[in-house]
Amino acid sequence: MTTGPRITADDLQHALRLSLTTLRTAAAGTTAADWQRPAGTLTWSCWETVEHLADDLFAYAAQIGLEAPPLDREVPFLWERRREGGPANVTYADPAAGTAGLLQVLESCGAMLVALVRTAPADRRSYHGFGISDPEGFAAMGIVEILLHTHDIASGLGAPWAPPAGLCDQVLTRLFPDAPTGTDRWPTLLWATGRGELPGQERRTSWRWYAEVRDAGEEAGLPV
Repeated sequence: MTTGPRITADDLQHALRLSLTTLRTAAAGTTAADWQRPAGTLTWSCWETVEHLADDLFAYAAQIGLEAPPLDREVPFLWERRREGGPANVTYADPAAGTAGLLQVLESCGAMLVALVRTAPADRRSYHGFGISDPEGFAAMGIVEILLHTHDIASGLGAPWAPPAGLCDQVLTRLFPDAPTGTDRWPTLLWATGRGELPGQERRTSWRWYAEVRDAGEEAGLPV
């Protein structure tokens, strides 16, 4: 099975820093009301989408933080919605802290995942709804969450966002083995996740990634 370069904690940290730089730059020219706009095509606000992203990174860290992680379920934190139709999170930012505080929550949750990816044994396995995965897989999933939701938020705020092709290629290779390989990487990732068009391909109305471990000699459970 063909695999690409290993995805590391440094790659995840790089994606997180790029996102924070973009969002902090955008925040300098926005008001609190701007962060209540829809995040791109999502029904969540830009603020809610940052909270959701932070919560995703926290949850991934939680999954690989146990010495014997569950293989059949998520760690049983209590996820709750603040409003009907909003994201179900464990973590929320204090609105009184403003966007600076919101982005600190994102940075903190991202740092937890970076630390766990860096220190967890490579052979650790934990549950995800898209396949039992390893620390590298959770790093890849974290990068996808960062790249896509920063796109959603930046779209809602009218801010530019174009992540590096190399990062996009790494996560496409690790998580989207059915994606085209001879196309521009960022548009391909947007297409693979139902957010954009790609020449020669039908637009996706539903999608998933494949989190299963893809080391040689292991069953990946990918579609044939």
